[in-house]
Amino acid sequence: MGMWFLFSDSFRRQLKETLGFNEREALEITEKAKIRYRDLIKMLPEFEKKDRFKMNIVNCAMLSAFLLSMPNRPSVTQATEYYKKSMMTKPMVWFCQKSGKKKFSEKDIQGMKDTAALQAADRNPYSWNMEFHPYQDGSGYEARFIKCGICVLMKELGLQELIPAMCRLDYTMSEAGGASDFVREYTIASGGPYCDCGYKRRKILQ
Repeated sequence: MGMWFLFSDSFRRQLKETLGFNEREALEITEKAKIRYRDLIKMLPEFEKKDRFKMNIVNCAMLSAFLLSMPNRPSVTQATEYYKKSMMTKPMVWFCQKSGKKKFSEKDIQGMKDTAALQAADRNPYSWNMEFHPYQDGSGYEARFIKCGICVLMKELGLQELIPAMCRLDYTMSEAGGASDFVREYTIASGGPYCDCGYKRRKILQ
């Protein structure tokens, strides 16, 4: 429930500021979402200790709980803006900036290689399988996801059309980190063969 403690106020506030619900409606949706969120978390299997994507599926469960508790389902554009503003709190921006300082470090590269080797989705359908592809020119790397836990969970919940709302946050977090430009060609959610998450080093101006 730590994630709920950190972000529920932001999700509730953005119900009003982004989606136009009034205070009473926002409180009702949040109360319903809390119950749905608890049920979703209980349903999910425990992740392996080395699996770095546990928080990704927890975030997905939280957004899904709110979406399922709304009287009217938002459009993809509305859901994308709602999720971005709900997640990008001051502590989250600070976290992204801190992570950005370590981007492309030896530890970061090794972590990506270890994750690619783990292939956690072979044992947990709500996790991810990833390939690591460094760019030949040394400008960064691509994390290529063959299996996506978010796609699995949101399809099961009947929220398939709103999966792109979560995908778009990759750009926002990379921008907040300040170390890389995020590039993408495909997503599994849109029918692509995989999700490519490319991180290109930003040039430091002298």
